[in-house]
Amino acid sequence: MLMRRRIPLAWLQLTSEKLRLLAAVAGVAFAVMLMLMQLGFRDALIASATLIHERLEGEVVLISPLYEHLMALRSFPEARLYHAMGTDGVESIAPIYFSAANWKNPDTGREYQVEVLGIEPGTTTIRIPEINHNLERIRMPDAVLADIRSRPELGPLPAWFAERGAIVTEVNGRRITVAGLFELGTGFGVNGRLVTSSTNFLRIFPRRPADMIDVGLIKLKSGVDPERVRARLEERLPADVRALTREQYAEKERNYWLVHSPVGFIFNLGTFMGLIVGAVIVYQILYSDVADHLAEYATMKAMGFSNRQLFMVVIRQALILTLLGFVPGLLIAWGLYLLTFKATMLPIDMTLERGVFVLVLTTGMCCSAAAFAVRKLRSADPAEIF
Repeated sequence: MLMRRRIPLAWLQLTSEKLRLLAAVAGVAFAVMLMLMQLGFRDALIASATLIHERLEGEVVLISPLYEHLMALRSFPEARLYHAMGTDGVESIAPIYFSAANWKNPDTGREYQVEVLGIEPGTTTIRIPEINHNLERIRMPDAVLADIRSRPELGPLPAWFAERGAIVTEVNGRRITVAGLFELGTGFGVNGRLVTSSTNFLRIFPRRPADMIDVGLIKLKSGVDPERVRARLEERLPADVRALTREQYAEKERNYWLVHSPVGFIFNLGTFMGLIVGAVIVYQILYSDVADHLAEYATMKAMGFSNRQLFMVVIRQALILTLLGFVPGLLIAWGLYLLTFKATMLPIDMTLERGVFVLVLTTGMCCSAAAFAVRKLRSADPAEIF
């Protein structure tokens, strides 16, 4: 019977002060929203940073040992890629050029930085159907393919293309024609992406040496172990190039942004700060509730309730606050995700794993706050209070 009587007590304690309950729910919702936004931005950063890595049509890649991340590339001699062709298990090779360029919005005349990829039209380099179906188009002089998920500042590319059949503008001051579209996505510091042939790439960047590439892509024969080939290439090739499996290449990019970049640290710190803010708010609410009802708790002690039973009342209050605050925080964050995607085209969306993770963090946050707030109950002596 005692257990049944205690079940509504936590709810009655919380609802006895409506404004206090509202403040507590708002505080938890804010903390949930902040944690979800920070984790969403962090995951969007990682997802956008590896969009190309995960779509490369090859199991092993060659990069410079000075390579840090995709926006800070270091070139190496293309001859190294041809040396790799003689390794057992290698089926084909393909050079890739990367560089940043200035795209001119043909309507406004303003320039925005975009990422340009130069590939060999005769090879399948990237697993994106729209690119592979339009390889012949980028053989044309000064023709490129543009990402329809580029940021709006570049212009309404799909609408222009549907209306005009092609888009004529300037990239790095050179007149180019957008002869086709594909869908990939942007990232932090990347407003959009263009794909063209290696010949057109060198026209856009006339100072780039033709024999210096940024990534060497190696496709292996069926059944060949990528790690074995990678190790063999590391032994054979000079020290001015490194061999990585495609998975190691993507992991290197993720590791840079999460560990070595200040951006990853800032997002993790923001998540931690959200947790602390929520814990402080819940602690203050529960501590005030315990202090205001200390006489009632002392009476319950005199009736035979143990400290543990009273502690569970406060824990139940914390769990109620968790549920009441989590739902609106989740909905607000979801709406902000949609707003952020429309404004920036970043690959940010709500995932079940992230939602469950934040729910666990919120539960731990509220229960930890309750554990600190309940300490005052241990000193509630009925004889002294009455």
